[in-house]
Amino acid sequence: MGAKFKSVDEYIGTFPEEVQSILTALRQTIKQAAPQAEELISYNMPAFKQNGFLVSYAAWKKHIGMYPVPAGDQAFQKAIAPFTTEKSTAQFPLNQPMPLKLIAQLVAFRLKENNQRVQSTSKK
Repeated sequence: MGAKFKSVDEYIGTFPEEVQSILTALRQTIKQAAPQAEELISYNMPAFKQNGFLVSYAAWKKHIGMYPVPAGDQAFQKAIAPFTTEKSTAQFPLNQPMPLKLIAQLVAFRLKENNQRVQSTSKK
């Protein structure tokens, strides 16, 4: 079993420099899209939560995985389709530019889903 990470910085620091720069850009993109979100390690991966679990991400040998992928709108679904592999999972290849604008949209849709869930729960 691998190391248990205590911080996102520690997690990112375990990768080669080129992957660290990608993870850092991804992390900043998520922080900009959800500035109120709390950053943490969950299931030994970097994650964010706001009104519940928001997103997590992990670096793999050939891609960055992000979880979960929201429904979003039709344009978002078309844009994210080449990156989705399983239900609620996106894989962004490390040998291609990271689609940070699309990732910001993913986070925005997840935030909207969380906020709607919290609002509907509080009305009951």
